[in-house]
Amino acid sequence: MSFRVCVHGLGTIGLPTAALLAEAGHDVTGCDIAGNVVRAVNAGRAAFHEPGLDELVARGVASGRLRAAARPVPAEYHIIAVPTPFAEEHRPDLSCVEAAVDAVLPLLRAGNTLILESTVPVGTTEQLAARIAAARPDLVVPKPGAAARPGSIHLAHCPERVIPGRALQELTQNDRVVGGLGAGCAHRAADLYCDMVRGRIALTDCRTAELVKLAENAYRDVNIAFANELAAICGRFGVEPWTAIALANRHPRVSILAPGAGVGGHCIAVDPWFLVHGAPEEARLIRTAREVNGAVPPRVLRRIRDAAARFEVPRIACLGLAYKPDADDLRESPALGIVQDLARDGREVTVADPFLRGLPPPLAALPNVVLRDAAEAVLTSDVVAVLVAHTPFRGLDPRLFEGKQVVDAVGLLAG
Repeated sequence: MSFRVCVHGLGTIGLPTAALLAEAGHDVTGCDIAGNVVRAVNAGRAAFHEPGLDELVARGVASGRLRAAARPVPAEYHIIAVPTPFAEEHRPDLSCVEAAVDAVLPLLRAGNTLILESTVPVGTTEQLAARIAAARPDLVVPKPGAAARPGSIHLAHCPERVIPGRALQELTQNDRVVGGLGAGCAHRAADLYCDMVRGRIALTDCRTAELVKLAENAYRDVNIAFANELAAICGRFGVEPWTAIALANRHPRVSILAPGAGVGGHCIAVDPWFLVHGAPEEARLIRTAREVNGAVPPRVLRRIRDAAARFEVPRIACLGLAYKPDADDLRESPALGIVQDLARDGREVTVADPFLRGLPPPLAALPNVVLRDAAEAVLTSDVVAVLVAHTPFRGLDPRLFEGKQVVDAVGLLAG
């Protein structure tokens, strides 16, 4: 059965979701406040890099089943996939979600389904239901645990489980958790996802679905914090951390993750704070993990500055700007922050990142920062800071690093 679907937010989750639903035969309109994003989609391409997405969008637009617009349109299903960053003191910022809901309000009709995919604090779906009920008293809005009422709209939370670079595979192959508000809401949302998802779809209530997503990212953050803290301990004792971790991981029940220059991205660096904010007395380990990982970029920066202090006019090469290997995603990137701080010092900084076509806005206007090929950057530098383990960097000739002061935050040159 084909549905009319409106996807709010055409970013790294919204656009792949919209394109996959169109591929499955649904009539999909994606809306976004960014004009360049709307124009790109209607021209048959994505405004960001994701393997296979340009081709999928092009097929959807050519078929007439996919289009983009600046404003939402009436639909049986509305999917909200907008950013949820944090504000000052790590308080959740739900302004984008609330704005998307407000834009949908005039369009909602009995029987419509509103699905929230954005990662949110526990209880948010219920808060949105109250917002809708207050603004649209003519609608029947479901209540938690209550039986379905005739003419009701349906609300659900279905968090994404996607890593950039594998979005299309993971949106279709990973299991999904669908949490409904009130009887029947999860089933109604699952009716749409079953056309796109080959993995299993687990039905639950919306609070559980909200917490599950936060728990997944907090789990990753805690384990990364252990690796980063262990690397700092190794430094105190003069032990090479990559060797120690590799040997420890030979134990059959040990699997320590890789340390790095910090934690970035739109999920792991942000979402655990939602749990800390909602349950500050209980989330002590999660808060500590966030603090441990937050302390890593300043520590790496100190090491680079110490290495640069050995030269009267140091030339610094920074390898990698993205928040993770083999991607162009700069959201919450610790590497980007480190380079910005070095530039503020007045240092001459050369950046190499094979996944970027140019320097991002925070760096592009600075006269002391340039983007070059990795080999050239290393060759012309006194200090080399390896900040991201991009695969192309592994092919660099080791002789390029001879005689350089090297700060390898990601173990690229280890072993």
